Amino acid sequence: MGEVRVRVKLINPLDEMRVRRRQLSSDKVHTYEANALVDTGAVRTIIPRHVLDAFDLELDNETVAEYAAGGKDNVGLSEPLRVEIVGRRTSDEALVLGDEVLIGQTVLEKLDLLVDCNRRQVVPNPAHPDQPVSKVK
Repeated sequence: MGEVRVRVKLINPLDEMRVRRRQLSSDKVHTYEANALVDTGAVRTIIPRHVLDAFDLELDNETVAEYAAGGKDNVGLSEPLRVEIVGRRTSDEALVLGDEVLIGQTVLEKLDLLVDCNRRQVVPNPAHPDQPVSKVK
């Protein structure tokens, strides 16, 4: 089956707010683009520390991360950041660890994206190709 990767753009939402308020020019917005690993077994987004630092964002909190092998660690949780994948955007906090950007289920669900394992790509839900639809119960 192989791994699935997707182009992701991470954006500092505080900078976007400053642009809307005319306190910052749009070319000064902190962004980071990566060919992120998509892990359907992971719940949260993960970013390395150097990405958090490049964003001019801070750690907001700490949380416990449980690894697939069963170990657990206390890890930093970022302030909210914008995540853009295939033209769809959402906000999410990220676990701060490791050495690459990883996209988990939370962002995929928020953006109504599916993983096509055969073609090894992320695609919009065919039931909602034009925009994400959030499920509520």
